[in-house]
Amino acid sequence: MTIESLLPVHQDLYYGGAWHPPKEGQYIESRDPATGRMLGTVALGDPADMEAVIAAARAGFETWRAVPPMERARILREIAAVIRRNGDALALLDSADGGNPVKEMARDVETAAASFEFFAGLVTEMKGDSIPMGPSSVNFTTREPLGVVARIVAFNHPFMFTAAKAAAPLAAGNSVIMKPPEVASLSALRLAELIGHLLPPGVFNIATGARDAGATLASHPGIAMVTLIGSVPTGRAVMRAAADTLKPVLLELGGKNALIAFPDADPDEVAKAMVAGMNFGWCGQSCGSTSRAFVHDDLYAAVLDRLKEHIAPFRPGIPTDPATTMGAIVSEPQHQRVLRYIDIAKEDGARLFHGGRRPEDPALAKGFFVEPTVFADVTQTMRIAREEVFGPILSVLRWRDEAAMLADVNSVEYGLTCSIWTNDLNAAHRTGQRVEAGYVWVNETGKHFLGAPFGGFKQSGIGREECLGELLSFTREKNIHIRLRA
Repeated sequence: MTIESLLPVHQDLYYGGAWHPPKEGQYIESRDPATGRMLGTVALGDPADMEAVIAAARAGFETWRAVPPMERARILREIAAVIRRNGDALALLDSADGGNPVKEMARDVETAAASFEFFAGLVTEMKGDSIPMGPSSVNFTTREPLGVVARIVAFNHPFMFTAAKAAAPLAAGNSVIMKPPEVASLSALRLAELIGHLLPPGVFNIATGARDAGATLASHPGIAMVTLIGSVPTGRAVMRAAADTLKPVLLELGGKNALIAFPDADPDEVAKAMVAGMNFGWCGQSCGSTSRAFVHDDLYAAVLDRLKEHIAPFRPGIPTDPATTMGAIVSEPQHQRVLRYIDIAKEDGARLFHGGRRPEDPALAKGFFVEPTVFADVTQTMRIAREEVFGPILSVLRWRDEAAMLADVNSVEYGLTCSIWTNDLNAAHRTGQRVEAGYVWVNETGKHFLGAPFGGFKQSGIGREECLGELLSFTREKNIHIRLRA
């Protein structure tokens, strides 16, 4: 199986059940971040293209909203089956285009398929309520789909986000416009080739493009709701653009997440969790990564002694090689950003404990690679502990006073995830309640669970995903009051 054989046949925008070239005829190159080779071109849709996509999606919505819920569920399950049948090819394509290890992308494909099945099973849960009004009237509520939902997704899980995030709005009866990341759009185009025919024209649409395309989707009155997986500045821009039409938003933004190790925790387990929570396989390109490890002074030396052993399996390599454990940074600007933060950390006085360089392997010379990097003796005043890098850099902070530690944990503008390591039930509950994060693990890290609401506090976002609440967020509630005649 070669990458060339897996590339999508089409490079245009997909809407209204058909492929359309961009109106201005502009395309951008899609390159493998590990080797620099060109994989193909992708249409660069502009605001005029978005107008056409939105019109097609509005027409598709009128058809899809009338499809009975159980029939929608059947189609979603069929989509899941198609994704699974093409899983190996989709994972390999996403690995080449986005730079993440192919074995990790295989898990992404499975998550996407499971998401369609999960929300297919919830279609009958979009229920209303009856409100007692006495014998002379009937009062009840119903839930209706919103209309056209635009979902703008990030580059770290290109296929999973494009596919999985379409499931809930489709299950609720909406049409969707998926805007994949500029730097990794190929798997989204391939998805449209695989499943587009399973849905009425205009129900599922792929709108590739740059920032102005996303801005048009966010501000357009024909879009009923807009969602984003991305950075905090982009989230603010989307929310501002949505404000003029008062459309609801769902924002899953950045994180500067903490792992907290109490003195009774096992040092080896903590060291292993620090590596797992950092998502080195994705080069740390994950909003949920626990990039700040607060280790109690009693454990500090022992944890550092064990840390390199657990980091050792993560070595940068060609992402499409099944043996690769750590891929490439997605693009040159992001690569330069990561390297710049390594220099900043040194300038601020952090101690480089591991990594911090580009790999020396000549086979990787053309790619955007960075070794897994750990800085020790970090303090919360350093930029490396306050700002989201979105790269493979772990900061280790020492603590002794619990109140001071929690103040540092909560001092950042983010509040997405937190991982707590202790055998003390009181400490676990006390800390879980006091950390300002929307998704908390105790003696676990990194995992998501379908059905458990995922989302952040503060600048890490608005709304919850991967649960019934996500499905309901794509509906509107209507009250109906009937006066009965005597």
